[in-house]
Amino acid sequence: MQAVDTLEKFGQSYQSKVIAALLSDLPFLNQVSEITNKDFFESDQDKWIVEEILDYQSKQFAAPTLDVFKVKLSKLTSDTQKKQIVERIKQVYDVFGADDMDFVKSEYIKFSKFQKLKSAIFQSVDLIKSEKSWDDIGVLIQNALKAGLENNLGHDYFKDIAARMEITKRSCVPTGWKVVNELMDGGLGPGELGVIVAPSGVGKTWVLCKLAADAVKAGFNVMHYTLELSEIYAGTRYDTIMTGIPSNELKDRKDEVVKKLQGHKAELMVKYYPPRGASVKTIKAHLDKCKGFGFKPDLIIIDYADLLKPVSKRDSIYAELGGVYEEIRGLSGELGIPVWTASQTNRGAIDSEVIQADSIADSYAKVMTADFIMSVSRKAKDKLNNTARFHVMKNRFGADGLTFPAKMDTMVGQIDVFQPQSADGIVATKEAANGATLEKKLLAKKYIENIRI
Repeated sequence: MQAVDTLEKFGQSYQSKVIAALLSDLPFLNQVSEITNKDFFESDQDKWIVEEILDYQSKQFAAPTLDVFKVKLSKLTSDTQKKQIVERIKQVYDVFGADDMDFVKSEYIKFSKFQKLKSAIFQSVDLIKSEKSWDDIGVLIQNALKAGLENNLGHDYFKDIAARMEITKRSCVPTGWKVVNELMDGGLGPGELGVIVAPSGVGKTWVLCKLAADAVKAGFNVMHYTLELSEIYAGTRYDTIMTGIPSNELKDRKDEVVKKLQGHKAELMVKYYPPRGASVKTIKAHLDKCKGFGFKPDLIIIDYADLLKPVSKRDSIYAELGGVYEEIRGLSGELGIPVWTASQTNRGAIDSEVIQADSIADSYAKVMTADFIMSVSRKAKDKLNNTARFHVMKNRFGADGLTFPAKMDTMVGQIDVFQPQSADGIVATKEAANGATLEKKLLAKKYIENIRI
C-alpha cells in the first residue's frame, strides 16, 4: 500500500480494515483491546460493532462471530439501526484477508494516537468556551500524546536471577530523625507515599514542614503544595524551622533570618491552591510547568491530601477520598518522586494517648495505599510540656506498631523524635506493637464492609 495522506489513510476504508483485523486476528485484538475505544471510529455503526467486540473479548477472551452479532442485533428495537449495522458488518467482512492488512495493523498505534489527539483538541475547545483551567487542557493533550502500547511485559523471574540477587539500595530522601530513618531503611524513596496522621490543631503542617526543611538542608529540592495555609504563612513556618527563631520574633529579627537562610544550594518552592481547588492532575500539570522552568523536585509535600478534589467521580465520598490517595501514589510512581502528605483523624482521637490506625478519618483506603504512616498525638498537657508521641501505624520497610517519644515546640520549630524512654521522662507505649497484626486485620474487615455498602 502506497503512503497516503494521514487523514485519508485513517478514514472509513482504514477503519473498516481495523475492525476486520479485530474480528479475524485474536492476538491483535488481545494486544490492542486495552487502548482501543469505540470513539476512535466515526460512524455510529462502527462504534456499536467495536463496543460489542471489546465487550465480548473482555468476557469470553475471543472475538464475536456472526452468530453472536445476530443475537446482539436481535435485541435492538430500531429496524433502521439493525439494517445499517448489518450492512456495515457485510462491508467489514468483505475486506477480510486484504493484501494490506499487515500494514493496517502496523499503523494502528499511530491511528489511536491520532484519534485521541483529535478528540482532545475538540474537547479543549469546549473547555476554553467553559473557561476551564488551562491545566486541564494541558493534561488532556499530554495524555493523548502518551497513547500507545505498554512494552514492559514485567520481570522475567528465571532470566533475571543474578540481577535479583544483587542487593540494591533504595535512593531515599531521609527524614531529620535518625530513629525514623532506621525504621524506614533510609527514608522515603521514589514512588513511595508517606502519611502523617493527626487531629486538627496538633501540628500536621509543622511536621510536614519539618520533613521538607530537613530534606532541603540535606541538599534535596522540595515542592510544597499547601491547601490550607497561604504561601506566606507556610513560608513563616519554614522561617521558624530553618532558623530556630521564635515565630513571634521573626519580624523584629528580619536581618538575622535573611542571614541564616542564605547559602542553601537546594531549592524550596511553595504553591497554594484553595481547599478542593486542585486535584492530582492539577499538581501534575504544575510540576510539568516547573520542569519547563528548570525546577525538578526530589520530594513533594502535599498539605494535605484530604483537601484535594478527586480526579474522577466515584460512588461515595468515602470512595473518592480513598481514590485521592491512590492518585497521589500513582503520581509518585509515575514521576519517581517520594510524596509526604497528611490526613485528619476522627474526633475520638483528640484525647488519645497514642493514635492508632482505626482513628484515621473517612477511608481505610488511605492505610492500604500508603507505604508509611505515622501518627502524632499531643494532648493538652503535651502542648504545655512541648512533648508528643509519634506512632508508626504502617511501615512497608520494617517494623510497625511502635511508639516514639518526641519533643515538639512549635514556637521555635523544634521537632525531635527519640528512642523509647529517652526524652525527659516521656514513656513510649510499645504495647501497640503486639497488636499491630490484629489491628490491621480488623481494619481490613472494616474497609471491606464499607466497600459493600
